[in-house]
Amino acid sequence: MSDGIGHRYGLAAFSGRAGRALAGCGRAALDTLVPPLSPLSPSPADGPGRLEAALWAKLQFLGPPWCAICGFPFPYEAGEGALCGLCAARAPRYDRARSALAYDDSSRPLILSFKHGGRRDALTHFAAWMARAAADTQADVIAPVPLHYLRLVRRRYNQAAILGRALSPLLGVPFDAGLLARRRRTETQAGKSARGRRRNVAGAFAAPERARERLSGRCVLLVDDVMTTGATLEACARTLKRAGAARVEAVTLARVVRAGDAHR
Repeated sequence: MSDGIGHRYGLAAFSGRAGRALAGCGRAALDTLVPPLSPLSPSPADGPGRLEAALWAKLQFLGPPWCAICGFPFPYEAGEGALCGLCAARAPRYDRARSALAYDDSSRPLILSFKHGGRRDALTHFAAWMARAAADTQADVIAPVPLHYLRLVRRRYNQAAILGRALSPLLGVPFDAGLLARRRRTETQAGKSARGRRRNVAGAFAAPERARERLSGRCVLLVDDVMTTGATLEACARTLKRAGAARVEAVTLARVVRAGDAHR
């Protein structure tokens, strides 16, 4: 196929209705012969993946009605501004948190293949879902939850930063990875209680001095992959507000929502 017919399958250079129809036929034919990889296929793809219908049907997307602060979903319509029991008892340090998906047996393999396996072929989907969850954000800037440099060296990437960069153009909000730093290495949060998670990340974050001017009076949208108790988001929000941020919101790809779970 010559370079002069470039685009995805070498047919899009044809102009007009006939060209578009031919390009569509070409894509359909190639997809039949070589199906596009899904985010859970054995081999990774560099470009956007395709979710199988069976997987798509199992994903639990989150939306209203939910707690006005933490985004914990309600099973019934509770009215505008309604709070969950935990947020009513003690408001978290962040002003608002939203999540795109429930973190469960269906979404977990999809997310872990991205977080620990380096799979980015579903990133287009992830960013679109998160943009929907945070559509009415007041953010002036997007900041990822940072990794400690030793963990970053070992993993080679920060999944929160990858999500934040992809989300930025969809929301029209600039991305700034330098607003927060993790100043001490923490243990993994997995398996810890809500209190243990809060202790684990207490004092773990700092706002670099050079970032304080960029934070002053601004609304920051924190980005992370999964929210369990919200301890990490709270620790980050506390640091950002002490450094001058006027408001801190958060959006995650997924969150734990099982009945009885402490979600903060």
